[in-house]
Amino acid sequence: MHRKPTLCNTIRRAATIVAATIPALVVAATPASAADSVPLAVYDLPTVISNLTAWITGIIAAVATLFLTIGGAQYLMAGGDPAQVERAKGSLKSAGIGYALAVMAPIILAILQKILGG
Repeated sequence: MHRKPTLCNTIRRAATIVAATIPALVVAATPASAADSVPLAVYDLPTVISNLTAWITGIIAAVATLFLTIGGAQYLMAGGDPAQVERAKGSLKSAGIGYALAVMAPIILAILQKILGG
């Protein structure tokens, strides 16, 4: 039995594809050898963790915003259907969890930095 793809599943699949291709695009856009480029190996651990914190926080906040938008659209288009309203509330809860993780990411990475001795 084939199920009809919902808007949420389609958007999730698209978000997964985008999340998988972003690192490849970043690597492809980075010049292989430039005169003023600095090899990654010279960065110390605090710098790497600081950069990682910024990236993780940004990605999590972007995904949370996507879920907030999806949940809001689902809620507006539910038309009183209890199943659709519950699905929209699930997306809004996921957005809230995502924002909480984005706020906690610097704290978690600071703890990781202290554990690793940086």
